[in-house]
Amino acid sequence: MILGCKSGNKDEPGIESENPYQIEEGWKITSSGLWIRNNISELSNLPLGPFIRLTNNDIVTVGGGKSFVSSDEGYTWKEYPVFTQPDKYTIGEHALIRTSKGIIILAFYNTAEKANWNWQTDIHDSPGAILPTYAVRSLDGGKTWQNLQKLHDEWTGSIRDIIETVNGNIVFTSMMMQHSPGHHAVVTYTTKDDGVSWIRSNIIDLGGIGNHGGVMEATIEQLHDGRIWMLMRTNWGFFWEAFSEDDGLTWKDFKATNIDAGSAPGMLSRIQSGRLVLVWNRYYPEGKNEFPLTGGDNNWSEVPVSNHREELSIMFSDDDGLSWSKSSVTAKVTVISSITKTNNQISYPYLFEARPGVLWITTGQGNLRISLNEKDFI
Repeated sequence: MILGCKSGNKDEPGIESENPYQIEEGWKITSSGLWIRNNISELSNLPLGPFIRLTNNDIVTVGGGKSFVSSDEGYTWKEYPVFTQPDKYTIGEHALIRTSKGIIILAFYNTAEKANWNWQTDIHDSPGAILPTYAVRSLDGGKTWQNLQKLHDEWTGSIRDIIETVNGNIVFTSMMMQHSPGHHAVVTYTTKDDGVSWIRSNIIDLGGIGNHGGVMEATIEQLHDGRIWMLMRTNWGFFWEAFSEDDGLTWKDFKATNIDAGSAPGMLSRIQSGRLVLVWNRYYPEGKNEFPLTGGDNNWSEVPVSNHREELSIMFSDDDGLSWSKSSVTAKVTVISSITKTNNQISYPYLFEARPGVLWITTGQGNLRISLNEKDFI
C-alpha cells in the first residue's frame, strides 16, 4: 500500500513559509513550488494518472508495470502487476478507460523496447527508431490483465487520449514516426470488441522535419453530431484538427483551428455538465505577445515555435467547440523556478472529473496536482 493524495492549501505548515518572495494577489504556492489560484486546491502526493472510476467508486491508475487501486479517493493505493513478464514491459505515456461494460483498457508505449534512437543532424532523421504501441485490458477492475497486444513497432512519441463512442467502440490516439526526413504523424486505433482486436486508422501525416516536427500527441472527443474531433499538437502556432465520421477508422478535414497553442499537447474532455473542457499551454504567456522560440533548424523542427510551458490554461465550451469561455491560467511557474530552471514547465496534462463539476488536473511535467470546481471558471 502506498500513500496517495491529500488536499492542501497555502495555510498548511511548511508551504507558505517556504516561499521566499511575494506571492501575487489571488495566488498561492504549492508544495512543489508552483503558483495556483486561490480557488484551486492542491492534491499532494497524488500519482500522475490518468484516472478512471469503477462502479464501486474505487479509482484506478497505472504506472511503471503496475496498476493502482484506491478505495479512499486517492489517499492510499493497492498495487497489482500488469504483466506476467515485468522485465519486458514498462508503461510509458498512456491512456486509460473503463468501458460501459466495465472493462478497463490501457494503451501505452513500451519503454522497455525503446531502441535505435539516434537522431542524425545531417539527414534530419533517426532511421529504425523503435518505441512500440501496445494495448491490454482488465476484466476485474485492474487487478489482473489479459489480451496484451503489440499494435506497431514504429516510434510512438506519445499516447495521450482514449474515448468510448456512442456506438460502444473504443478509440485511442497514438503516433507513428515517419522518415526521410524524420517527423511525427498521428494514428488512432479502434476496437469494436472491448480490446480483443484493434483496427488502425489512416496515418495523419501533414509533413514537417525534425525530432519534434510534424503532428503529434492528439486528444479526441465525440461531438453531439457523432463525429470525433481531434486536436493535434503542432509547431504552427495553433492546434490542428481532424474529424472522423466512422469512430476513428478514417480521418479527414485537416486544418488549423483558431486555438493558439505552443508546442505541447492539450487534453480535451466532455464532462458531466455536457461541456467540453480544454486544458493546454497557450502560445504566449497570458497578457504577452512574445516568447523565445525553439527550432527552425530542421532538427528540432522545420519552423521556429513557442515552447511556452510556464502556464497551464483552461477553458470551456457549451457548443462543441464553436465558441469558448475566456481562458484562465490555473497554474504557473514561479519567478525563482523559471530562473533556476527547476520545475519550470507545467505541461502534459491529464484531466479527471472526480465528482460532477470537480476536476482533478495532473501534469507529467511540473508535478502539478490540483482540484478545481468547474463553476469557478465559467
